[in-house]
Parts: sequence; structure tokens; C-alpha cells
Amino acid sequence: MHEVIYVTGGARSGKSSYALKLAEPYERRTFLATAEAFDDEMRDRIGRHRDERGSAFTTVEEPLFIDRAISQLPEGGVVLLDCLTVWLGNMMHYLGDEEAINARIEALLDVLKAPPCDIILVSNEVGLGIVPENAMARSFRDLAGTLNRRVAECSTQAYLLCSGLPLVLKQH
Repeated sequence: MHEVIYVTGGARSGKSSYALKLAEPYERRTFLATAEAFDDEMRDRIGRHRDERGSAFTTVEEPLFIDRAISQLPEGGVVLLDCLTVWLGNMMHYLGDEEAINARIEALLDVLKAPPCDIILVSNEVGLGIVPENAMARSFRDLAGTLNRRVAECSTQAYLLCSGLPLVLKQH
């Protein structure tokens, strides 16, 4: 049985750095990147993340079909997926339709039931603030909350990063 490790927290809480530390003990490491460089700021952000993880990872870029990308990985090792909320934003942009988005989420959850390797999933906790003023932002917040809850339910371990400190939510 492979580990499914869920890491969540707010912006700049230390999620990605903590996930990288969790991946360090593995000899074979794959980084599954969901972000796309739509603008200069995002290109800079992606570059900083690349620099932070160095050459220790094989990088796979997949903005939409992360279930397929995970399924094609070799047995063993670890995949670090960063991040689920960027993936959700991609789906809202490209797919738009909530039914199509839910189908992609279900496909991911199916893979998490029996992944080919250990997996670390990073996601933003976006539901702790005020109610967004527009319908699209409220939809994103609601979908992210549901996605995070369902992934956490599938996980064998779950951590909430707060001010750089990992709080254990779930351990086997």
C-alpha cells in the first residue's frame, strides 16, 4: 500500500517547502507540475520553485489530466504534485463546466485509491477567509474546499502548514 500524503495551508505558509522535505528520503522523485506560465509573474514563480527543488526531481508538466500522468509513473518512488488549487483553476479555465471538473476530480480520486507510488499532494486552503464577492470566486472556493476534503479523506497522512509549522491532521 502506497502512502497518499496531503499537505495544505495558506499562501506562503511553507506547504511546498514541507512537501519537498517529505520527498527527500526517496531515491526516485517525480515533480508533477500543474502550473502554466501565462504571464511573467507566473514564469518567475515557476522558476523559483524549479530552483528550490533543484535537479533531484524528474519534472512532469500536466495542467489538466493529472490522473493519467500519475497512472503512467513507474512503480515505487514518490510523486510530488504541486498544486491541486492551480489544477482546479486550470480546469475552470479550460473546461468551465462543473460536471467536467467533477469528472476530472473523480478520476484523480480513483487513482489515489491505488497509486503506483507514494504521492504527496499540495493544495491551498482557501476557505478560511471572507466570502468572495463574485460568483466565480465563490465557485472556486467551494470546489477547492470539496476537492481538499475529498483528497484528505483518501490520504494516509495530512498536514496543515501554519506560519511554517506543520500541524498533523491525520497519520496512520
